[in-house]
Amino acid sequence: MSVSDGCAGPALGIAARLRARETTARAVTEAALARIAARNAEVNAFTAVLADRALARADAVDARIAAGEAVGPLAGVPFAAKNLFDLEGIPTTAGSRIRRTAPPATRDAFLVRRLEAAGAICLGALNMDEFAYGFTTENSHDGPARNPHDTARIAGGSSGGSGAAVAAGLVPVTLGTDTNGSIRVPASLNGIWGVKPTYGRLSRHGSFPFVHSLDHVGPFARSVADLAAAYDALQGLDPEDPAQAPQPPEAVTPGLGAGIGGLRVAVLGGWFGRQQSAAARGAVTAVAQALGATATVDWAMAEASRAAAFLITSSEGGALHLPTLRTRLEEYEPLIQDRLLAGALLPAAWVNQAQRVRALARESMRALMADWDILLAPATPVPATPIGQEMLELDGVQVPLRPSMGLFTQPISGIGLPVVTAPVPRAEGALPIGVQLIGRPWTEALLFRAAAALEAAGVCAAPVAPAFAAGAV
Repeated sequence: MSVSDGCAGPALGIAARLRARETTARAVTEAALARIAARNAEVNAFTAVLADRALARADAVDARIAAGEAVGPLAGVPFAAKNLFDLEGIPTTAGSRIRRTAPPATRDAFLVRRLEAAGAICLGALNMDEFAYGFTTENSHDGPARNPHDTARIAGGSSGGSGAAVAAGLVPVTLGTDTNGSIRVPASLNGIWGVKPTYGRLSRHGSFPFVHSLDHVGPFARSVADLAAAYDALQGLDPEDPAQAPQPPEAVTPGLGAGIGGLRVAVLGGWFGRQQSAAARGAVTAVAQALGATATVDWAMAEASRAAAFLITSSEGGALHLPTLRTRLEEYEPLIQDRLLAGALLPAAWVNQAQRVRALARESMRALMADWDILLAPATPVPATPIGQEMLELDGVQVPLRPSMGLFTQPISGIGLPVVTAPVPRAEGALPIGVQLIGRPWTEALLFRAAAALEAAGVCAAPVAPAFAAGAV
């Protein structure tokens, strides 16, 4: 049973059908659970399925509709959350072995509660790189998340399960986190939409931390309208998150049809113009042409900003885990043990210098963006690579694959700018790749306007991966 009907995207189509009483939340939820049971093993996106909870909440939505009560804009829409988010009744494992015996969460994370307040129904938890430290979701404990466009390839990370679940049509909306690119990389490699909002825009309360000064949270979806609806539902001030900015919610859905008139768009060159594949270059060119971007600008501090983000990530991540590393080192994911230990040993002077560089990078980008509303850059240097591949060739040079997936996302993370990742389909049989639409702080609405225009023009699209198209949710 397919529960999508093309009404402004799968999620909003489901909600519209519920309000019209053409289906029920229970029927939609049962179909999604059956879809996960039948197809999840191929992509390994879900690590926990909460069927009883989901059906109980679906029945509650149906009861409200039957009683003539108002339901939210995402009524009956199935979603799932990276297992970094608290889900009441199960441990928040954060992709680790160490936290499998942690006490179950006593309350859902703030963003999970926000989506359910909008009528959406959480179906479970999703695969990820352990403690969000990676770009490939090759998790040694839960197994790798697999790309639905080619299951021998990576789904990206650290929110790999979140990206794979949407691209495989298991659910239409998921939640992820982004410290150095963990929303943007999976969105790019799985060919779906994702948004990393301005730092401090959305509450992180109830999500297991990685790097306090860099962690962002946001949704994935297969249409701009669905992404916008999820993002709008997630907004709201949370007194329990001290890092959230006192910025009032600003809905982006009303402006989706405003077009690109008046938007000043340029392509980022320099660092962002090098070390990219032909696929990445072609994707940026296509988006630039559609948005009327003819200028190329250089941000001289891009490489320095990335280096600062590396050091801050290593230091804060290492410090967070040091007490456990001292006693349970062998239980950590082998891919991150050395990085966490090295981060914990970084001299304070290096970290202080990294913070100074970060501040300079932020100011230099602010000056650059005084003339531009949106800057374009590749989201990843290449499309999805084979699982287990260790090296990548960029500009004729062999570089380590895992950190190199963040070449173009990390410089932006360090300065907290909002980014919508736009999926660019390629020739039949070729893997998709994404383009970053980068804005000034608090200008998410402009990015969504541009994204909607790209989707309407057919330049960007996020269809379910062909092998998974039948019966997609």
